[in-house]
Amino acid sequence: MLNANVMRLTRQDLSALMRWVATGVVVTALAATMVSAHAQGHRDGMQGPGGNPGMMMFGGSPEHVGRAVDHLLDGLGATDAQRSQIKQIATAAAADLKAQRDAGRGLHEKAMQVFAAPSVDAAAAESLRQQMLAQHDQASKRMLQAMLDVSKVLTPEQRAKVGERMKQRQAVMQDRQQRMQREPRTPAAEKPQQ
Repeated sequence: MLNANVMRLTRQDLSALMRWVATGVVVTALAATMVSAHAQGHRDGMQGPGGNPGMMMFGGSPEHVGRAVDHLLDGLGATDAQRSQIKQIATAAAADLKAQRDAGRGLHEKAMQVFAAPSVDAAAAESLRQQMLAQHDQASKRMLQAMLDVSKVLTPEQRAKVGERMKQRQAVMQDRQQRMQREPRTPAAEKPQQ
């Protein structure tokens, strides 16, 4: 029965069906890439690799970077020289990562243009996907370099304390995330008034 229905399709119908399937594949690929790139953009600005909240010092204004460095170094017995060096490292990394995020926004805009075109160009979509992956790789390398530079300024004992803080903070964040996933979300308009 299915074969009889398939045989009734004209070439034009099959061509239209194939365009819809191809468009669906491209849209899915673009969506996955944009979600990944969007998440990466948040990590660049606010968290380190793997969502590490201890590396928030690589995003934001120079004032934010300075406060984040001070917060990171509080209780470590860091010298003024260490604080100054790490602030310079973090400020330079934050500027580089901001430029990379801005370039990534341009790629996202191009991806949306490819998707919104009357005919989706699969080759253009693939090219953009590869560019987004390269941009993500570049940002990851820059963050790693900044982390390595910071590690050279800190003593082994200080690095161990920072690592322990990061583990504790990550556990708190994971617990919070699990609680949020378990709790039903009610839109603000439906919440009872107090």
